[in-house]
Amino acid sequence: MAKDKTQYTCNECGGTSPKWLGKCPHCNAWNTLIESVAESPSAPAKNRFASLAKTAEVTTLADIDATDVQRTPTGHDELDRVLGGGIVEGGVVLIGGDPGIGKSTLLLQALDSLQRSGQKTLYVTGEESGAQVALRSRRLGLDGSQVSVLAEIQLEKILATLDHTQPAIAVIDSIQTVYSEQLTSAPGSVAQVRECAAHLTRAAKASGTAIVLVGHVTKEGALAGPRVLEHMVDTVLYFEGDTHSSFRLIRAIKNRFGAVNEIGVFAMTERGLKGVSNPSAIFLSQHSEPVPGSCVMVTLEGTRPMLVEIQALVDSGGPSPRRLSVGLDRDRLAMLLAVLHRHAGVACMDQDVFVNAVGGVRISEPAADLAVMLAITSSLRGKALPKGFIAFGEVGLAGEVRPAPRGQERLKEAAKLGFSVAVVPKANAPKKNDKAFEGLTIHAVERIEEAMSLVRQLAD
Repeated sequence: MAKDKTQYTCNECGGTSPKWLGKCPHCNAWNTLIESVAESPSAPAKNRFASLAKTAEVTTLADIDATDVQRTPTGHDELDRVLGGGIVEGGVVLIGGDPGIGKSTLLLQALDSLQRSGQKTLYVTGEESGAQVALRSRRLGLDGSQVSVLAEIQLEKILATLDHTQPAIAVIDSIQTVYSEQLTSAPGSVAQVRECAAHLTRAAKASGTAIVLVGHVTKEGALAGPRVLEHMVDTVLYFEGDTHSSFRLIRAIKNRFGAVNEIGVFAMTERGLKGVSNPSAIFLSQHSEPVPGSCVMVTLEGTRPMLVEIQALVDSGGPSPRRLSVGLDRDRLAMLLAVLHRHAGVACMDQDVFVNAVGGVRISEPAADLAVMLAITSSLRGKALPKGFIAFGEVGLAGEVRPAPRGQERLKEAAKLGFSVAVVPKANAPKKNDKAFEGLTIHAVERIEEAMSLVRQLAD
């Protein structure tokens, strides 16, 4: 089989060149030529219109028979939660994460569970040998595993194996090691990653095999390779966590078959990754007594309410006080300090302010505003908030406390875990007595100064 001809296309102007050049000969841009497969020459003019396909039939949305897709559970509830219920037939999933975070471990465990439930599986490894994968499976306690393993990095051989074996689920570990003979560039290059992912996606849609692609990440934490890679696949997952911690988070960034912004929580053990059913315990510090600068809030990650502890430390600063936040938006912290000074009379202009979300979780929703401001005030005054205290709500520039979405679910989660006092926006207060909130005293506030005064009374 003859190789397809390649050409180099400029990312800036779209000009082509038969060979690689440092500078584009068309627009003079540097380092913009990317290798790609050259298109075959078009048919002669007299036969060009004869080869065109017939017009496809157009259907209205109302006439299309839409049914829910069938899902196959992976055997790991936390992974199924992020995927939207399980693996979808013909779906393509891209999962990325730092080296050593546990991507291969989790996928090997999932494949073993799927295989034991009667599904035909295939694990394609390009970074390790078959013996290394077998050693890992034994360390994980997967004795007698019947998962098929293929140690190969050539795309054409992988596609031929997929066509011959017809597995239900296949894992490609990793897409950056796979190369096609049709391109002369090295594995991991932009052209190779794009072409290999496109061929594998096409094969998944044609055969019904669900394919999971493992991707490397850059120093900034984004998936390596072309951005178009994320548009090709159906689901994009990010594996997060500190390698020095035993806990891992898997987050959905894109999901055509389910909700995004769902997270799954895992704990790394000697026997691999285990799902954590109550993640709130991870993000709460175990204080025997309340300490100044600590406030618990209820955040939402997809459909899951979680309790997270916000810690603040206010200390004497120099002529240029520092503003540092971990897990929270730094610009929003500066805005909250200005609102705190203007509307609540709490001045931190000559103080260093440090804010941290315990457990390494990242909070992007504005419902953390009230908890952050209460934690800062508690640290500045050196007085702890009451025991069993939680707060949530968005704070505007005018000092108003705005409601958070799905406030009732947040309060039910706090009541379930034994919290006794809650300060929430007025719009999130329960309309009537509900047994789900028994034992939880709820204080509704409309403005930040009202919340500060209320907390001062509760603390005294």
